[in-house]
Amino acid sequence: MPDAESRLPEASEPEDSGVPAAPETTERPNPEPGTTVKAAAPGGGEAEPVAQATRGRDGGVKPGARAAGGAGGDVKPGVHVAGGAGGDGKPGVRAAGAAGGDGKPQAPAAGTADGGLKPQVQAARPIHGSTGPARPSPAPGAWSAGLPFTPPAPVRTPTLWAVLATGVLSMLLLDGGLAINLLLVALPAALAAYFSGRAAGRSTRAWSLVWGIGGIGLLAVPALRDADWPSLLAVVTAIALGSLALNGGRTWPAVLLGPIGVFNSLVTGPAWGWRGLRERFGGARRSVGVGLRAFVVSAVLLLVFGGLFAGADSAFANLLGDLVPDTSVAGGPWRVVLLLFGLVGALAVAHTAAAPVRWDRVAVPAGRPRNRVEWALPLIVLTALFAAFNAVQLAVLFGGYDAVLKKTGQTYSEYARQGFWQLLLVTLLTLLVVVFALRWAPRDGASDRKLVRGVLGTLCALALVVVASAVRRMDMYVEAYGLTRLRVSVLAGELWLGLVIVLIMAAGVWGARWLPRAVAASAAAGVLAFGLMSPDSLIAERNVQRYEDTGKFDLLYARDLSADAVPALDKLKEPMRSCVLKSIADDLGKDDAPWYATSWGEVRARDILRDRPPTASTDWSVCSKLVDVLTYR
Repeated sequence: MPDAESRLPEASEPEDSGVPAAPETTERPNPEPGTTVKAAAPGGGEAEPVAQATRGRDGGVKPGARAAGGAGGDVKPGVHVAGGAGGDGKPGVRAAGAAGGDGKPQAPAAGTADGGLKPQVQAARPIHGSTGPARPSPAPGAWSAGLPFTPPAPVRTPTLWAVLATGVLSMLLLDGGLAINLLLVALPAALAAYFSGRAAGRSTRAWSLVWGIGGIGLLAVPALRDADWPSLLAVVTAIALGSLALNGGRTWPAVLLGPIGVFNSLVTGPAWGWRGLRERFGGARRSVGVGLRAFVVSAVLLLVFGGLFAGADSAFANLLGDLVPDTSVAGGPWRVVLLLFGLVGALAVAHTAAAPVRWDRVAVPAGRPRNRVEWALPLIVLTALFAAFNAVQLAVLFGGYDAVLKKTGQTYSEYARQGFWQLLLVTLLTLLVVVFALRWAPRDGASDRKLVRGVLGTLCALALVVVASAVRRMDMYVEAYGLTRLRVSVLAGELWLGLVIVLIMAAGVWGARWLPRAVAASAAAGVLAFGLMSPDSLIAERNVQRYEDTGKFDLLYARDLSADAVPALDKLKEPMRSCVLKSIADDLGKDDAPWYATSWGEVRARDILRDRPPTASTDWSVCSKLVDVLTYR
């Protein structure tokens, strides 16, 4: 008989699966002759009979009968065995032998007392809280062929309450914009995911906590900053981190494809929640009714007595007006949309936590190793080119600008502007070269591995010099033209690419198992730091300092900055200060958002403009003259 274990290796759970291993079947004592044998269900319940057998007086199982195990007899070819009294057979698995082990080679083995053959078919994982065999997994779609799909555990009552809280908060708080309200809506959604994962038997892992806390932390950026572009970047990154927290995983497919599982749950999650809601009203009508009645009575009492107290005291009425969200029916249809948005989003998150997609099990085929000369020669030539370029860059970085500019005939600003974008592209292409080289590099012997590390390590080290040169050119670019949103964004991206190169070099020394998580964590940390440092404020500070040093200032660009730039722009002298801040003050005056939709940057700008408003005498005729004087071409 061929080796069953070599043909069908056991599947292993990924590190972040969070799903407990399927319990072993309970071993039954030897039954009396003529009795029916039933396999115990996982979780302690009694399952349907998996196999029945009429045991002879000699302990053997008759040919053609379904057997649950023999006391020492022989199993004939073609019979089904669920496990012997001393064997390891799993329920419903074909076995080639029982306690004595005379199974024929025609039948796949489920386990013997002496051979220890592995089961060819593993028992389905049970649904948490249920008895009997688990339901079969739904058929995966074309986009997920080969992925194991686990049916979610039934939705629990705490999950439904957390989903309802998310929907109600979305309806009440997300109407006026994005600030701390987004964080308030995300908290009950996170609780729904936690309750759902616990109901499914998932344990909380360290990396899941890192991703979850990081995603919640990124939602603090809209609460602190008024600028839309860093807030949008933070929200998108928070969604990506949330998908990692829900699905888990440590490989590149898990890091890159995690959000797909959440988007798929946008369709399956509402149906799953509706089934759970029907079960609650059908089987536990009393408990759900008590909770709903308590909620309705509390709301009525708050409305009645709150209205009476507001009518009795104007100060209390103003306080309620500032704290309580607007519940008027004017925006009724839009509020219904926000309610559905919150409910569907929370159900998708909870469903993903209950039935995550195991992207770690996506098999990425390794590239065919190339000949050493075919692989190494192009990279050695490329490394030599990098070395020659970096030799010139080091000379420039250490003070050779005058000689270079004289020889090229370029101005200082032209030299800076010309080089940065090309060097940024060089950094990106270098990362692609490293990725493809690792895929096709020879890796059979120790000498091949040393060659790969040496060539790619040298290329990465030279690429870091290119990163330093690009950063220096951007600094020259800013000195000549000032700082803008695009320039600060691409500079931050270049610095992050340099960090990725450093991580790749470290992976070549200590192994690459941790690399996908490290790259994802560095990207999230970079986005968080980018939002917290307030890019618009940084732009204003740098340009104000440049104006004090050179007398150059882009007034039209400064007028388009967000309220985050007001503290820095407030340092300008009149009439330039009023010309810059007047448009920002007009925008803030038109926006009367409630407290939960107002960022801290906007609050601080309002305080400054209220204490020192722009002068009324400053009109556009005065400002246009300043534009003509200050604008450089």
